[in-house]
Amino acid sequence: MKIRTGLGYDIHRLEEGRRLFLGGVEIPSPKGLIGHSDGDCLIHAIIDALLGAIGERDIGQIFPDQDPEYKDIRSTELLKDVIGKLKKNEIEIVNIDSIVIAEKPRLASYISQMKEVLCPILGVEKDDLGIKAKTNEGLGGVGKGEAIASWAQVLVEKT
Repeated sequence: MKIRTGLGYDIHRLEEGRRLFLGGVEIPSPKGLIGHSDGDCLIHAIIDALLGAIGERDIGQIFPDQDPEYKDIRSTELLKDVIGKLKKNEIEIVNIDSIVIAEKPRLASYISQMKEVLCPILGVEKDDLGIKAKTNEGLGGVGKGEAIASWAQVLVEKT
């Protein structure tokens, strides 16, 4: 068996009047993430980590923001496509650990919902997917409520 890791990061600016999606869950908020897709930076970080683990290009090259096919697409659909690439290459996810960094809204109460959405897509049990919610302690654009960022690390194995 071959074991590999991948690291992903994503950040999107917030804008009034947009819907906020994180981890595949719509979260009530006056501001949402700006993106060509739904802007779900948690899923985008997970996708980049998975792509890195299998030696692929990054999310922006696989799903370019100039392509109208991906305009306003739910990031869960992009994730399903990446999971298809893993399955095709007989690669399974061992575990994922991730962090969402946002001042507002507070996200801890949404983590179980995120796992309910993501685990079936990823093909992992809930205890194989770590999602942590942190603030940026008022520092930088994230701390000022101008953006939300996410980090993800994955461990995969070829069976």
